[in-house]
Amino acid sequence: MRTLTVLLAIVALGGSAVAQEKKAKSLQLKDLPAAVQKGIQDNLKGGEIKNIEKEKENGVEQYEVETTLNGKSRDIELDTKGNLLEVEEATTIDAVPAAAKAALLKKIGDGKLTEVETVTKTGAPAPMYEAEYTDAKGKKHEVLVKADGTEVKE
Repeated sequence: MRTLTVLLAIVALGGSAVAQEKKAKSLQLKDLPAAVQKGIQDNLKGGEIKNIEKEKENGVEQYEVETTLNGKSRDIELDTKGNLLEVEEATTIDAVPAAAKAALLKKIGDGKLTEVETVTKTGAPAPMYEAEYTDAKGKKHEVLVKADGTEVKE
């Protein structure tokens, strides 16, 4: 019985440590490198900062800044030098170009659409469209498509 109690305690502590590791630390603008602060200010466009996190995406350190602009979600991602990498802006499914809308709705199928964003990557020729949805079994998914409806794998 004692061994079982010890094992359960170890599992609980280990799970807690993993959960803490996955939680990114929220940062303050004043704590960021000057170049990143400038990059954020240059791209804020009057929006309000809700949260800032430093993360690694595809092995590259970057900052994700969650903002609201005119009551809508608008997130920006910058590299460690303050260069803009990507902007994600909340939109509606009806504002998405027809081919992209059709591809998103086909992918979602019987699922429930929860969010749609316009995704603009620095250097990309045109914006893309991302839908977050929950499938019929309750599992969450994301799908990203170009304006012509072609799915983009990240």
